[in-house]
Amino acid sequence: MIFKARSLSATDQPTNPNLISVRGLGFPIRLLDTSYETYYCCDSYSNYLFLKMASFLRATGVAAFKNASRLYSSAAGVSRASSPVFTNRYFLASSLAVAGTASYYFYSSMTTPISATSPVFKGDFVDLTLTHVTKISHDTSIFRFAFPEADDDSGLITASAILIKYKDENEKNIIRPYTPISDPRTKGYLDLLVKVYPEGKASKHIHSLKPGDKLAFKGPIIKYPWTPNKDSHIVLIGGGTGITPLYQLIHEITTNRAEDKTDITLLFGNKTVDDILLYDELKSIAAKDDKFTVYFTIEKDAPEGTIPGFISDAVVKKAIGDADLKTLKFFVCGPPGLYNAISGPKISPADQGELTGLLKSYGVEKEQVFKF
Repeated sequence: MIFKARSLSATDQPTNPNLISVRGLGFPIRLLDTSYETYYCCDSYSNYLFLKMASFLRATGVAAFKNASRLYSSAAGVSRASSPVFTNRYFLASSLAVAGTASYYFYSSMTTPISATSPVFKGDFVDLTLTHVTKISHDTSIFRFAFPEADDDSGLITASAILIKYKDENEKNIIRPYTPISDPRTKGYLDLLVKVYPEGKASKHIHSLKPGDKLAFKGPIIKYPWTPNKDSHIVLIGGGTGITPLYQLIHEITTNRAEDKTDITLLFGNKTVDDILLYDELKSIAAKDDKFTVYFTIEKDAPEGTIPGFISDAVVKKAIGDADLKTLKFFVCGPPGLYNAISGPKISPADQGELTGLLKSYGVEKEQVFKF
């Protein structure tokens, strides 16, 4: 099971007091270096859930959990009889009550329910078999990879990604992140939308695969854990294949309208109409959901219903309208030019970088912007 770690060096981790919830728990935890994010990996699903709960309790400031977690680890030299938890039954009762309340909140707030069975993605690379390839355009296809069993859950949430791995002609491991477009709750398979680029090693490799071929996957790489109504109004700004994590959010929210009332505004830039990925899906959602609005910008031969040119200052202001900027949450994903113009680039998956570009000029705060 994967659990995201704080940005600490290996020498910091053993003694950092913030990691009390991941030390001495009586089960193995190893550190994974994916070159994109740092994660802890538990060797069983139950341990993963306990670790997630431990982190949650610390985040909510439950100081009493420090003693409870030490008790759980059965540390050498501490007997049950002498433990302060067992010698103070009122302390124990209150700790369990707090933990119970916290666990209810933790599980009820998760967007994607946890399966009772172990998910496919649990910390190690797993080989999945390509079963279908659906051609979308001259350079883009949807690749469906089957899970080991037809009723397997992925273990993904919104918004999260996966890593793919293969060996190139020099036997060097090539690892790249991708965002599935299939619903995280889908059993039995996942879908990747992949556009091939002339210099893109991974995209060319995936496009070379045929049904029956295998590809190694690892995940989930948690990006922005979504819960219903987490933000009242989100503005998604994307270009090209940067639509995939944005679409993950759109799909999650619009398929849960009974609970999630979040307003969504999407600005999606492309060179031509043929380059618009998920065009029909986005238009279909917009036609049925009055809380979802989409603006397509097209650089060449923009047809009626789209905006000629780039995602510019005028386009962003038109999309935002008279909304109070302080109430908006912005998500950006796309090529470097888009980041430079809209928000500035992120430094790494763990460092969002400084806010620059159009959003900075509007007076938007750094905390209001998330760069995928």
